[in-house]
Amino acid sequence: MSWKTVDTTGWGRAHCTSGEVARPERALQLKRLLATAPVPAFGMRRSYGDAALTSDARSLDMTRLDRVLSFDDTSGVVHVEAGLPIGDLGRMFAAKGWIPPVMPGTGFATIGGCIANDVHGKNHHVVGSFGQHVTEITLIQGDKTRVITPKDAGIFQATVGGLGQTGVIASAKIQMAPCKGDLMVLTERRIDNLDEFFVAFDDSSADYTVGWIDATAKGANLGRGVLEESEITSGVNPGSGKSKSVPFNAPRWALSAPIVRLFNEMYFRRVPASGRTSVKPITDPFFPLDAIHNWNRLYGKNGFNQFQCVVPLEATNCLRIMLERISASGLASPLAVLKKMGAGRAGYMSFPMEGYTLAVDFPNRGSAEYLVRELTDLAREAGGRIYFAKDGLAQAKQIAGMYPEQKAWQQEVAKADPERAMETDLVRRLQLRGAPAAPKFPETSLSAKDQGESA
Repeated sequence: MSWKTVDTTGWGRAHCTSGEVARPERALQLKRLLATAPVPAFGMRRSYGDAALTSDARSLDMTRLDRVLSFDDTSGVVHVEAGLPIGDLGRMFAAKGWIPPVMPGTGFATIGGCIANDVHGKNHHVVGSFGQHVTEITLIQGDKTRVITPKDAGIFQATVGGLGQTGVIASAKIQMAPCKGDLMVLTERRIDNLDEFFVAFDDSSADYTVGWIDATAKGANLGRGVLEESEITSGVNPGSGKSKSVPFNAPRWALSAPIVRLFNEMYFRRVPASGRTSVKPITDPFFPLDAIHNWNRLYGKNGFNQFQCVVPLEATNCLRIMLERISASGLASPLAVLKKMGAGRAGYMSFPMEGYTLAVDFPNRGSAEYLVRELTDLAREAGGRIYFAKDGLAQAKQIAGMYPEQKAWQQEVAKADPERAMETDLVRRLQLRGAPAAPKFPETSLSAKDQGESA
């Protein structure tokens, strides 16, 4: 197995790093590589910032370890390798009556990534986070292989949502959820402002809900958007049609404020005032942007950053202030999402908490960096937190106190990786495992001659 020096980026392309990468094809190769020295692993690199990056060091590309190892069609438990994209898992089993209980916003996220970030989906208020449905994890820690379950509370909770710091996730068992078929009934309706969104979320009884927000709207229209409510159903799947691709980096003016305002107005108006209902292939509502390959190129060669936070239910005024700052800045993109979350989470460092989550993309510009950091401070002051899978700009001092169980996570991680060999760029930047230890220098004693010269 050879190591090759490659350049890697997060999905936002605002961060780029170079290092040696090996891509094992079999579990035995993976074990042999890690037996020589523990190194971090990554999958499809759909984390937006630097969560999957390791500068000037070795790392493992897990994408060829993408097999289904077993499936129990009685219990619905599937055993898969960590490099399998979750969208592929869904497509394999939905027509057979089973589906991953939690689907993030992209089907390209690997199972290992879903565990390491304890991802959530549009049904979080119903079923909780992804890690709550993981029944077993095979973890490789250097030359040792360990199988952990939720009964192994400390290490399990440090691994789920733990950003890969307890070892390399080689495979996992997931409790799939029964489903009616591979179609979804999608209902869309306009929401005129932020207050109406809060009411709509409270009134909704759908399993899957999400709101698109017009982040350029101001005044009485602040927070307007489109509410999407979905339910899984059965029928004849018409297919999603041919996917599209963005062939080159878009010019800077493509996401200028006037164009974004115009696009958002048209996107809002595309849904009739009376609303509409349609039947879609199951992947369309789950992964709307996956139909446009390389959509990150729309932000140009400099890429983009995303801000995503969750704040408590009572902190609605914080969201209002955030949207006012965003709309006034003229920096918003068309991609902005609001959702109501439940309390479900599986790890010490899992992002979800009961409240509202807001996610907004910004072109990678200096002024946007200041805005994102301002929004991060607002989230912290409101008792909320940011999502590490999306972050690329926060500072260590800003996230202090956001995750109440961080100390317990640090203790478990220190036992699993005492040499800090698994640290990634994000973990170092935010000092999630604590500030790096000061280098130790060997004690020396001056000779009589040296002492005389120094006197």
